[in-house]
Amino acid sequence: MRLLALRSFILLGSVFSLACSSDSSSSNASTATSSASTEDVARWQATAERVTITRDDWGVPHVRGATDADVVFGVMYAQAEDDFTRIEQNYLNAMGRLAEADGESAIYQDLRMKMFINPDSMRVKYEASADSLKVLMNAFADGLNFYLHTHTETKPRVITRFEPWMALSFSEGSIGGDIESISLRDLRAFYEARGVAKVASGPEVAPISRAVEPTGSNGFAIAPSRSASGHALLLINPHTSFFFRAEAQMTSDEGLNAYGAMTWGQFFIYQGFNERTGWMHTSTGADAIDEYAETVTESPEGITYKFGAEKRPMVTQQITVPFKSDTGMATQVFTVYRTHHGPIVREADGKWIAIKLMEEPVKALTQSYWRTKQRDFAGFKQTMELYSNSSNNTVYADANGSIAYFHSNFIPRRDVRFDWERPVDGSNPATEWQGLHTVDESPLVKDPANGWLQNTNNWPYSVIGAGSPKPSDYPKYMDYFGENPRGIHAVRVLQNRTNMTLDSLIAAAYDNELTAFETLLPVLFRDYDALPAASPLKAKLADQIAVLRAWDRRYSLTSTETSLAVYFGENLWRAVSADAARDRVNTYVYMEKRATPTQRIEALSAASDTLAAHFGSWQTAWGEINRFQRVTGDIVQPFNDAQPSVAVPFASSRWGSLAAFGAATFNGTRKLYGTRGNSFVAVVEFGPRIKAKAIVAGGQHGNPSSPHFMDQAERYARGEFRDVYFYPEELSAHTERTYKPGQK
Repeated sequence: MRLLALRSFILLGSVFSLACSSDSSSSNASTATSSASTEDVARWQATAERVTITRDDWGVPHVRGATDADVVFGVMYAQAEDDFTRIEQNYLNAMGRLAEADGESAIYQDLRMKMFINPDSMRVKYEASADSLKVLMNAFADGLNFYLHTHTETKPRVITRFEPWMALSFSEGSIGGDIESISLRDLRAFYEARGVAKVASGPEVAPISRAVEPTGSNGFAIAPSRSASGHALLLINPHTSFFFRAEAQMTSDEGLNAYGAMTWGQFFIYQGFNERTGWMHTSTGADAIDEYAETVTESPEGITYKFGAEKRPMVTQQITVPFKSDTGMATQVFTVYRTHHGPIVREADGKWIAIKLMEEPVKALTQSYWRTKQRDFAGFKQTMELYSNSSNNTVYADANGSIAYFHSNFIPRRDVRFDWERPVDGSNPATEWQGLHTVDESPLVKDPANGWLQNTNNWPYSVIGAGSPKPSDYPKYMDYFGENPRGIHAVRVLQNRTNMTLDSLIAAAYDNELTAFETLLPVLFRDYDALPAASPLKAKLADQIAVLRAWDRRYSLTSTETSLAVYFGENLWRAVSADAARDRVNTYVYMEKRATPTQRIEALSAASDTLAAHFGSWQTAWGEINRFQRVTGDIVQPFNDAQPSVAVPFASSRWGSLAAFGAATFNGTRKLYGTRGNSFVAVVEFGPRIKAKAIVAGGQHGNPSSPHFMDQAERYARGEFRDVYFYPEELSAHTERTYKPGQK
């Protein structure tokens, strides 16, 4: 059951200890001391001498070291220089320790994580890991601890010392996570109904007036037959929360030379390239998570659940969640229930619902790092055969000229008689997972004859347009996303392009058509034409309908049609999305075919009224409304119409915009401010030498006093990429500073 949610920070590979002892992740687990031993300092300083950090003129760190571990040490130090706050935030979230910083409102968010992340289990996993992985985890912790040792002005909220095993709690770099798909509201309701004391509700991320921006990303791969140079090209276009990823290059004498986007706090290039291969992850609609409805019996002798002919004892575990209170640290203790399927996370129709998901942190971390060193398709496919990237599809290209699409990397094999979109009967042994689908059993595409492929978080059945894999050849659970407007758009812009260059690939990635309105507007026009002549809306909306009829469905800063269409679409989406989910109908299909004429007309009328009320006229240019603003280093920006901002032409991916900019109103603003979408974007040409260009939202550094806090904002809005300095001779002409970790 692919559970979808608004996901704020991370995807976690995770483990769970079945031991029924109390949770040991108290506030002292990793913060017992911030002091460093003489041995620690000597080790850190010796490693630092083997590492060189070169900052280019955009602030991007190019980290070189003798060994891979040296480079991991250096890149973690460099990350902490740029934004330690976001590193710590990600680990507080990953380990279920947010309440130690934010108070009781985060207790259930922490409980959700602690159901899967147990420090004692993680330490055991760490100790059992291969030495080659352990040395990297050691370097990860050393790099962060050396930063804290040499930057005493940095005051962590909670974590004053990092331990190597912590890397296993945050082992895969996607922005949303399997664990985070569990509903906090339902989790809270279940455990409060069983006697847990009520605590303060968690705050909303922000009061937003618009539909939630879709999560996901775009990946395009172009074969040599379609490129002007005769070399493969790759578009790397993750759609994430802004400022969620850092850009870096990692180079060692052991064969590592990877460039791209790193999630704050992780020691591998998550989406990027090396001299020979490139990889881009997109969110998948494959089912990697299932819910089991457990038949539970409660009696004085204990709690049991049915499985086949058995009555099995329910496993219980005491989990303690520390939280900050007005008088110091306090704790909330939970008795958590678990079957062999997983922890109980809610109740529905008299059944306790257990959730089952991937729990392979060592494999996930191994795969995340190992892929960055692969030299060809065969090696890259080997990394995929670890089957631990549970949330992503992967678009691939290499210097040999191969391009490929890998579908989701963790897909349990299941009995197709059951409806896996809903909780299945946990008492029926036939609902058990039956191993995993292999790479070759999924919709794998390699070197297609058409010379291009794409994925936009849409289904794999349009990956190469005509000739794509057929849904009839695969179980339904292989994809629950279906097609989306970006997928239609991507096929349209790629299918007729030849002689592509990096610049024409950028142009394709920023093509300004909003394809969703191709089907939504004609139905609106039909409904308007059917209005009685005496209807007040007939006259009120005449001009609005006229301009939309003449519109070419392309966004621009000066387009008033874009403003009206987007506000109309958002209103209609909000009006029907709950009904579409209830009826299990694609929301786009529902808007076109099932929404009522009244709903559509009222959505346009309300859009016109809102634009007029907020901006003085319903004919307001899109660039006046759609803005990028970064005024502080806060994780949640305090948006303000009175503060400077940058006009952005591209729109929400919901409407088919390939370049995504998810914007909303916040804290009483009238303008829309982007918070997610295009973040790090790169294009790469393979061959004898790498050629690449990139852009990030805002800038590399998280401190407003840095020249690299907003130095890319204008370029970002224009889609004007900068050159990537991949080779030393390129970097030497654009060096801002070269130093060793620890040097001021």
